Amino acid sequence: MAAKAVPHFTNSAGLREIRVAVKEFMCIGANPPFDHPHVFLDMGSDDEKICPYCSTLYKYDASLGHALCAPAEALFEEKAA
Repeated sequence: MAAKAVPHFTNSAGLREIRVAVKEFMCIGANPPFDHPHVFLDMGSDDEKICPYCSTLYKYDASLGHALCAPAEALFEEKAA
């Protein structure tokens, strides 16, 4: 099974901001079943973006590299059935 081309991030902890190593991603809000509509966010030339549903502030941080986000728990990975 191929990995997602666009990472999905979640903010179940209710953090004010999440640092990410990508500028294109999906915000799903809290973990399912409490998620909001999954929204594609693109920072473009900016270094931060606010999710219009949950108001999470995403800040671009290239130094994260392969970690993709901080905190690491913000990366959403679907559980296999």
